[in-house]
Amino acid sequence: MVQGTTKGVATNVDGQYTLTLAPGHYAVVIKYVGYQTKSISDVVVKANAVTNLDVTLSESASNALGEVVVKATYKQASVASLYAVQKNNASISDGISSELIRRTPDRSTSDVLKRVSGTTIQDNKFVVVRGLSDRYNNALLDGTPLPSTEANRKAFSFDIVPSNLIDNIVITKTATPDIPADFAGGTVQISTKDIPDQNFMSFGAGYSYNSLSTFKNFQSGYRNTSDYFGFDGGARKLLNNFPTTDQIVRRQLNATQNIQAINSLNNNYNVYNKNAFLNQSYQFSMGNVSDIGKNGNRLGTTFALTYRNSEATTPDIRRNYDGFDYNDDQYRFQTNVGALLNFGYTYGKSKITFKNLYNRIFDDLFTYRTGANVNASTVDNKFYAYDLVQKALFKSTLEGDHQIGSKNAKINWNLGYSNIINDQPDQRKTNYAQFNAGDPYLASVTTLGKANTRLFSYLTEDIYSGKVDYKMPVKLWNQTSTFKVGVSSQYRDRTFNARFIGLLIDGSNPNSEDVRQRPIETLFGQNAINSGLYRLDEIPNPNDRYTAHSWTNAGYVMLDNKITENFRAVYGLRVEKFDLSLSTKDDSQPQPRAELNNVDFLPSANFTYSLNPKTNLRASYYRTLARPEFRELAPFAYYDYEILATQIGNNTLKRTLIDNADLRYEFYPSAGEIMSVSLFYKNFNNAIEPFIDDVNSTTTISYINRQAEAYGLELEARKTLDFISENPFYKNTTVYANFALTRSKVRNPDIGNPIEKERPLVGQSPYVINGGIQHMAYNNKLSLNILYNRLGRRIFYAGGSRFPSVYENPRDVVDLQVGYKVIKSKGEIKLSASDIFNQKNAFYYDIDGNKKYDTAGGDLDFKRYNLGTTISLSFNYTF
Repeated sequence: MVQGTTKGVATNVDGQYTLTLAPGHYAVVIKYVGYQTKSISDVVVKANAVTNLDVTLSESASNALGEVVVKATYKQASVASLYAVQKNNASISDGISSELIRRTPDRSTSDVLKRVSGTTIQDNKFVVVRGLSDRYNNALLDGTPLPSTEANRKAFSFDIVPSNLIDNIVITKTATPDIPADFAGGTVQISTKDIPDQNFMSFGAGYSYNSLSTFKNFQSGYRNTSDYFGFDGGARKLLNNFPTTDQIVRRQLNATQNIQAINSLNNNYNVYNKNAFLNQSYQFSMGNVSDIGKNGNRLGTTFALTYRNSEATTPDIRRNYDGFDYNDDQYRFQTNVGALLNFGYTYGKSKITFKNLYNRIFDDLFTYRTGANVNASTVDNKFYAYDLVQKALFKSTLEGDHQIGSKNAKINWNLGYSNIINDQPDQRKTNYAQFNAGDPYLASVTTLGKANTRLFSYLTEDIYSGKVDYKMPVKLWNQTSTFKVGVSSQYRDRTFNARFIGLLIDGSNPNSEDVRQRPIETLFGQNAINSGLYRLDEIPNPNDRYTAHSWTNAGYVMLDNKITENFRAVYGLRVEKFDLSLSTKDDSQPQPRAELNNVDFLPSANFTYSLNPKTNLRASYYRTLARPEFRELAPFAYYDYEILATQIGNNTLKRTLIDNADLRYEFYPSAGEIMSVSLFYKNFNNAIEPFIDDVNSTTTISYINRQAEAYGLELEARKTLDFISENPFYKNTTVYANFALTRSKVRNPDIGNPIEKERPLVGQSPYVINGGIQHMAYNNKLSLNILYNRLGRRIFYAGGSRFPSVYENPRDVVDLQVGYKVIKSKGEIKLSASDIFNQKNAFYYDIDGNKKYDTAGGDLDFKRYNLGTTISLSFNYTF
């Protein structure tokens, strides 16, 4: 209600409300039965603008529910609603709001996640929480599970979701019965915008310069206009009438059919040179909200389009180990297109939302490699790889919230559908080998294999999900508690196909050696093909094609029990039944090739004791799990030319059971501020880890169950500097830091006699440091942000019996952003600098065991490179 008037409004089921007032200064009073009334002063309402006022109420300390008024100013009440949610959350969590996201140079969700306490990113897209790799974390988008986007691992590629479409991100680090249990590090919950506060239309454009790439020579293979819009256009894929594997392998093609089939392939191996242009990004979004009738019903729509295109060069990638002495130049052309369309309707005490997201990444990598390979007795090589991967995600969620009955019980339900595509059309690899100094380079086209093959693979997965939750307030020990039950189900259906095809030269032809000396542009020239010099061949392996499906059905019961005024216990039981079946096209093997059938009882208990209104002491125990991903079970063998190893699944893997315990002390000095310290411990029964067999010249990576444990400490602080002085400079300056210290131990089995009997978990950093300073000036028109990130050395690639583990060396990453609002604060210009120091990325075999990167001491380079410093300029305007 507006203080001093009779004007007021009731909130909807989400606590949202709209008050229409004339321009001016107001005091607003918020009341709810059983809670302390709050009075907010200095609320400024401007003409043709929306003033957001989010308020958190505290439960009344008196059973008599007498009038208790808590007074606050508008600024105090409207800042950092995310921290208010975090403080009142049943579980331990950390997060970042859209406001903070806007103050960083981050363009994708993966960039944003590295700002969250205890969180790091691998390969610029995969999340690591509490030092635990991507396979021990899960992700939810708008309340429904996100699928794995990768063909060869359990991981979601967070660079798919643009940061400007995010409302907030919360990482839940302890389990409650009402969330999926397949995690140990954290559950990443991403929320996109639904009902906007007001009608708007916004446009943004940005350009960036990279010190190693922009305006410098950029090489690539075949390029189509449609590549710039994120689609191959069909020029690289196999035709529908392309010969079958059986026809090719059994030599059922006559000479004419052989030539026709080869000519139907894209045989353009030209290497094109140009100067890389500025990286560019564009965003367009609009929102509409309408009041329907006089009962406070509202209909909202949010629509957004995003486009990003970049040309990035990574020169001089050094690989010097195990007889390899390689130098790579890589050129990555990438296009990202996305769209979001969300609808929301609130009526009475109900809300219905329909959220839709589509995103597509076109990632075309050209690699030119030179150097020696002692294993193959070559003094020099010239290796060419044309590697396109197309990833697409479509996700649709229908959700409802309804308050029912006189006791304010609520029902929440959702239905979700997702489709993932991972398409690798025509990955081409060709090598020229020189066996003695002065000899000519000869193309390796006499056999099919690592140096001569064309991979056509296609993965598609459909995911259907649904859940219903019911919660009801109950009175226990004269305190208000909440009883909650729910059921959920998820069905995944995957199909994967792969074919390894190549051209073999007729060695008996007197012209064959001359053709093998041709440059890459004419090696597969039309005259050589039409003269019958090449024969189409294929590596037949029915295990390269598989289908898989899984059912995950769950039910839970929990009680959010306020035992005393200051002591809260949230406890219950979740039961999950999991069924998986995976089959290959190998008719000689019994079907299916892999099966899992588990029923797991997963208890959890979260205790919170409020030492005072600003301080919580938390303790938790919970059991979670991790299940093998389809790819980890599939016998599909894939040679990865970047890590020079073959990956293959293991159909005997078991699911992992994890016992977890947490302690946390958290202090919220004022709105938007936090200080916290956390301790955690995790015990893994049958942890899923890569198994390295490096005895032979080609390393093989598979997976195995092992015993492991992890424990750690997390510290977080966010505070304005007003405690130093009341000077506006200090009041408008905020410092932020989080620090995580983690230790883990995996006990390697004696299989293959590994060098390391014990080691840390793959991807686990012993420490993670994030820090930043934010300053606002000129009535919040000017913003300045300096951000810092560093993580301790972590295992990138576990060791085997000949070599120890590959470690990623620590590096300091400093980002800077300056923003200034213009045109009555409707527009904003932002100048950003990412990775200012541009320190070297180094992945190395720690041969001397001194835990330092030291090639002079005998350490070997697995890969070493620089990515350059990126300078960006962007402009956003909201109409």
